[in-house]
Amino acid sequence: MNADQRHTEPVDVHLILLREGAEGLEVLLSRRAGTVYAAGLWHLPSGHLDGPHEDVVDALVRETREETRVVIDPADVRGAVTVHHRSPGGASRTGYFFEVCHWTGEPRIAEPDVCDAMMWARLDALPDGMVAYCRAGLDAYRAGARLAVHFQLPGDAIAYDPAADRLRLVPDATGPGCGTGPDAMVAAFAQQAVGAIAEWTDTSWARENSRVWRIQNAGGGTWYVKVHQNDKFHGREVRALRTWAGSLGAAAPRLVAADAELRAVVVTALPGRPLHGKVLGPEQERKIFRRIGELARRIHEASPPRPAPADSGPAVGKADRHLKAARPHLADGDEEFVRALVRQAKDLEPLEWVETHGDFQLRNILHDDSDDSDGAVAVIDLERSEPGPAVRDMVRLSDAWATRSDLYEAFMAGYGRALTAAEEARLIIDMALDAVSGIQFGIAHGDPELVERGHRTLARLRTDHTSDSPAEGAS
Repeated sequence: MNADQRHTEPVDVHLILLREGAEGLEVLLSRRAGTVYAAGLWHLPSGHLDGPHEDVVDALVRETREETRVVIDPADVRGAVTVHHRSPGGASRTGYFFEVCHWTGEPRIAEPDVCDAMMWARLDALPDGMVAYCRAGLDAYRAGARLAVHFQLPGDAIAYDPAADRLRLVPDATGPGCGTGPDAMVAAFAQQAVGAIAEWTDTSWARENSRVWRIQNAGGGTWYVKVHQNDKFHGREVRALRTWAGSLGAAAPRLVAADAELRAVVVTALPGRPLHGKVLGPEQERKIFRRIGELARRIHEASPPRPAPADSGPAVGKADRHLKAARPHLADGDEEFVRALVRQAKDLEPLEWVETHGDFQLRNILHDDSDDSDGAVAVIDLERSEPGPAVRDMVRLSDAWATRSDLYEAFMAGYGRALTAAEEARLIIDMALDAVSGIQFGIAHGDPELVERGHRTLARLRTDHTSDSPAEGAS
């Protein structure tokens, strides 16, 4: 290809002039007028380079002064995002968008033949009637992208149309945004599922290999992206979301997309906050625990119960390994107590299997206290879900009613039936094994909450495991 055949296209610059408004960040917009392209639509102050003698920063400073009379020091110019754009008519161009937060002068209409209005608009509530190209640049900027492609198709409107959003973010080599997002492949997977993403917020638990982000797309919708630490957890969560979770309706997230190679999922966001750490009155707590019992029953009744497979009793096979790892951190007598329970396990009758959440505890249960919710509860984090005995979902929850028999009674009232003697015995054994597992895992992975809960459970069981009271025995 010779020089005469090489592709050439215009280069333009766009000003993202920001100020702090009463309701958040605001950006300056101007409305195009006269015989210019996209007359009547809102746009950022912008323009073209005058020639090869002018760099993009100088061009931005000049265009800003000419259009708005605002004076910008080149040292205050910050690179925001570059957008490769193609219009519906087929012409392409490259636009450099720059952020400026400090300037001199008040913006005003300086070229009335091409601009008939200016306004400050909330950056997270942009107006209708914007040029699609300009809107794409602002959406990419809000998403923390550094490079984006916006190739419109013949027949697309010049004005932004959410139904024909052609923005495609090109992830950074080190991830989108300011290093808080996932790697490029996960970012692209999420974007394909929900469209251009305006914001990534890391909501991972403070533990190794926990990777969860809350995402918001350019239209204001909210979802969660989760990358599982192994194939087993990914398979469990996807299976649960595709089977029993659907029967819970608004009480469980809905699967939007899954990628087995990335071990990633996109799920819908649910209202409410985790119950862990929430301060509530006694009556409200009892009401909530009754609803948690109802939720557990709905999970367990999502499919018909079935006989337990052979050799599917308590996980005593892992007891030696967990005890060995936890031994330096156990109290005197803990190991002997656990081994005595393990010996009893072989005599337990098998329990029917049902669908279980597998990690049913307060930090995975959301409570919606909004005025129109009537205190609804919902469950999240299904990566440990698999069929098992119903009491599997009471093992970790039991810590919440440890000293509150009224909460245990409220849960069981919601659950709709009492535990059988075999279930009570199995629950005690599973609680002890889970406590030892939690201690060794928490020590190895820096999760002090698991360690503390494990010690608390063992001490309580050693005191109460011979009690005849279901509320105390289950706690």
